[in-house]
Amino acid sequence: MVTTEISELVQSVVEAYLLDGERRYTRAEVAERSGVSPEVSRRLWSALGFPANPDDAVDYTDADVSAVRNFRGLNVVAASSLRQQAAAARNLGQGMARLTEWQSDLVLAEIASRIEAATADGTVTDPAEIAEIARAATEETISVLEELQTYAWRRHLAEALARSIDGGSTAEDSTRELAVGFADMVGYTRLTRHLHPDELSMLLEAFESTTTAAITENGGWVIKNVGDEVMFAAETAAEAARIALAIQESTMMVGGTPELRVALAYGPVLQRFGDLYGSVVNMASRLTGVARPGTIMIDDGAAAALQGNPEFDIRNLRSVRVRGFNRLRPHVLRPREH
Repeated sequence: MVTTEISELVQSVVEAYLLDGERRYTRAEVAERSGVSPEVSRRLWSALGFPANPDDAVDYTDADVSAVRNFRGLNVVAASSLRQQAAAARNLGQGMARLTEWQSDLVLAEIASRIEAATADGTVTDPAEIAEIARAATEETISVLEELQTYAWRRHLAEALARSIDGGSTAEDSTRELAVGFADMVGYTRLTRHLHPDELSMLLEAFESTTTAAITENGGWVIKNVGDEVMFAAETAAEAARIALAIQESTMMVGGTPELRVALAYGPVLQRFGDLYGSVVNMASRLTGVARPGTIMIDDGAAAALQGNPEFDIRNLRSVRVRGFNRLRPHVLRPREH
């Protein structure tokens, strides 16, 4: 068992390693050394999702100074407004915050495992030895995570750049023709009231793994997962249709997984910091809400783009009223029988 004393020791060792230096500057000193105003440094710090420390608190390191200087040194950043800079920092911070919530559990589990193994028989009791065990575990585990994270980031960046270049997009906020889809679990709220946390975790893992595989293997990419729903995108309506069919088919093959509602729409969407916005996105979301369990709904744009494609069968339905759309005409998508 890791005691409170050992926990505090571990925290000091981990912090020193991760911050890459001692806390030695106030916010004003960071601003001065990085060449920005205190207001800019405060706003960027807050946008990254870090707590707003008092201006006179000595909480910052040389790494913080370098980060502000490097961020502001990018030509595209320097030429943008403070609002745009803060938006970029906010999206970076949100992505990293979510990633590190999972990583922190993994790092701490490795540290605790090594300390408990070393202290179990009472041969290791010296705080200096325990601190060295914690330092080694921290350094080795984070080194592996950094390497894997950089690898995955570079591969995803290569794919994203290829999509942007193919779509003719180089602007930060750009509009492109894309297919946008959603898939959500039927009866998820009811299920969460009766499932043990371990069972819920297994359900979400099955949902996320099967939908992610269906999306990526058919030429699309995941925009985000939110609880019982996944949002995805594809360059063409045909790719999105294959994704939707693959999602429904793969879900039926996983025992115990609830039925899904899937819908997609095709047309111009706004790309902003990795997310998608606009009426096409809203339409796909609304169609998901009116879809029957186990079916796939598509909008007029997707139906027109898929017209004549021998892979798919499209059946027109009666117009429906949903929030934000007075008359939304859905279509049911099915694989064509051969």
